[in-house]
Amino acid sequence: MEPPDARAGARRAPRLLVLALLLGAHPGAQAEVHLAVPSLVEVMKGEPVALNCTPQGAHDHFVLEWFLTDRSGVRHRLASAELQGSELQGTVHDSRGRSPPYQLDSRGRLVLTEAQVGDEQNYVCVVKAGAAGSAEATTRLHMFAKPEATEVSPNKGILSVVDDFAQEIATCNSRNGNPAPQITWYRNGQRLEVPMEVNSAGYMTSRTVREASGLQSLTSTLYLRLHKADRDASFHCSVRYHLPAGQHGHLDSPAFRLTLHYPTEHVHFWVDSPSTTEGWVREGDSVQLFCRGDGSPNPEYTFFRLQDKQEDVLKTNLEGNLTLEGVQRGQSGTYGCRVEDYDAAEDAELSKTLELRVAYLDPLELSTREELSLPLGNSTAVNCSVQGLPTPALRWTKDSIPLGNGPTLSLNSITFDSAGTYICEASMPTVPLLSRAQSFKLLVQGPPELRAEETQPRSEGSWREGDEVRLVCSARGYPEPKLSWSQLGGSPAEPAPGGQGWVSSSLTLKVTSALSRDGVSCEASNPHGNALHVFHFGSVAPQTSQAGVAVMAVAVSVGLLLLVVAAFYCMRRKGRPGCCRQGEKGAP
Repeated sequence: MEPPDARAGARRAPRLLVLALLLGAHPGAQAEVHLAVPSLVEVMKGEPVALNCTPQGAHDHFVLEWFLTDRSGVRHRLASAELQGSELQGTVHDSRGRSPPYQLDSRGRLVLTEAQVGDEQNYVCVVKAGAAGSAEATTRLHMFAKPEATEVSPNKGILSVVDDFAQEIATCNSRNGNPAPQITWYRNGQRLEVPMEVNSAGYMTSRTVREASGLQSLTSTLYLRLHKADRDASFHCSVRYHLPAGQHGHLDSPAFRLTLHYPTEHVHFWVDSPSTTEGWVREGDSVQLFCRGDGSPNPEYTFFRLQDKQEDVLKTNLEGNLTLEGVQRGQSGTYGCRVEDYDAAEDAELSKTLELRVAYLDPLELSTREELSLPLGNSTAVNCSVQGLPTPALRWTKDSIPLGNGPTLSLNSITFDSAGTYICEASMPTVPLLSRAQSFKLLVQGPPELRAEETQPRSEGSWREGDEVRLVCSARGYPEPKLSWSQLGGSPAEPAPGGQGWVSSSLTLKVTSALSRDGVSCEASNPHGNALHVFHFGSVAPQTSQAGVAVMAVAVSVGLLLLVVAAFYCMRRKGRPGCCRQGEKGAP
C-alpha cells in the first residue's frame, strides 16, 4: 500500500510538467539569453571591421543569425551559425551584391573586410537557444571617410576697394568625405566670422552634394567687402572632418592673395644710387631716380625737370624709374615725378620733386713744375689750386706725414732733409669717394755732406799688424756726390739704408804700420764742392805669432851653445873622446 505523500506527489507531477511547458512558451523566457552587442561601431573607410554578437552564459546549443535592416524596416538574412558541440558552424546566405562578400568567423562575428559607404546600416543579431529562449540586438555601423586635399579657387580678377558691396573672394571645395565636413575661412590666420545670410559686409554660401559613391562633397564660397588694407592679406580655408571616437581632423588649403584696385593716396620720390647722406652724387656716375605711388595696379609715371619754372618731360613709364647715365655737373637741378591716377581723390598729392646735386672735382694745379730745384738754405712757397663742388679741403703731406692744411705750402731755410716728394691732396668730407692728388719733387742743391762710420779696434784698445777692417763712408748732396778712397778696393756708391738722399761706399783692407802713419781718406765731391774724411788707426802692434817665433829661435841657439861647451869640457879632461861615457868610474 503506497503512502499518502507518494500518491499526492504522483498526482502533482503532470501538473508541474504542463506548467513548465507553458512557461517555456511564454515570451518572458527570452530573458534567459543575454547578448553582448555594441549599439554603435565606428570604422574608417577601407578598414576591416567585425560586428560582435556573443551570447552570455553557458549554452549547449544555439542558433545565431545576422540580418540587415533596410530603410523600409525589412530584414534581410545575411548569415547564420549553429553551435554543435564545441564548434560553431557558420554559413553566409546572402551578401546582397557586396564585394568583397560578408564573412562569418569562428566566433560568430559578421566580418566586413573593407568598410564601404553602403555598409552604414543597422545589423540585427538573433540568437535562439531552444528551451533557454531567444534574444536579439541591433548594431549601427558608422563609416568615416577622410576627404581629399582641400582645394581653393581664388578670384583671379582685379577687385576694387571702391565698391560698397561684398564681392566674391574664393570658392573652397572638400570632396569625398563622410560625414559631410565643415569649412571655415581665415584672413591673416584669424578666423572670419561671416554669416550665411547675404549682406554688404560679407557672407558665405555652402552646398553639400552626395556623390555616386555615397561620399559627400562640400563647397563654400566667401564674399567680402574689401578695403585697401587687404592688399597684403593672406586668405585660406580650412576643412574640419570627423573621425571615430569623437576625434576631428583638419585640412587647410594653400594660402592666396588678391589683386586689388585702389587709388593712389601718397607718392614717394627719391635718389636710389649712388648718393650720399647729404644727397650728393658724383659726376660721371649713373644715377637712378625712383618714384612710387601706393595705388594699384601701378599707374603711369611722368618724370620731368624744372627749368625756369617750366616742366621739361624726360620720360613716362609704368616702372617708376629714371636713369641718368654719366651724370654731369650741368644736370644739377630740380627733378619731379607725377603719378597719372585718375581714380585718386581730388585732394591727393600726386606730384613730388627733389634737388639733384652733382659733386665734381677738377684736377689740381700747382704753382711749380713736377721738379723744383733750390739751393741749400733757400726758402719758397708752393700754391695748390682746385675747383670743385662742394668746396674741397686741401692738405699737404710728405712721406705720408701731414705737413698742414690749406692751399699754400711754405718751405723755409731748406736743408738736405727737405728734399723729397710733396703731395697736395683734395677731398670732400660729404662725398667720401671723390678725391684727387698732385705732387712735386724738391731737389736741394749744395756741396756734399759727408758722414763716416768709425771702426774701433777689436781688443785691448789698439790695432795689430794684419787686422782686417771695414770702412764705410756716406755722403749726400745734389747733384749726387761721387765717393773716392785713397786706397784701392772701394765699392761703388749705393743708396744708403734709411734714404734721405744718402749714398754710401765701403772699403775693406788689412791694417799695416804704413796705414797707421798715413791713414785712409774718403772724399765726396760734386760741382758745388767736396768734403774729406781721414780714418786713423793710431799705433799698430806687431802680430803675436811673429814674437813667438823669435823667442823659439833664441831658445834653440842657446841649447846648441851649451851642448858644444859640454863636449869641449869632456875632451879636455881625459884627452879622449869617450871620457864622458856613462860606464866610467872616478871623480870628475
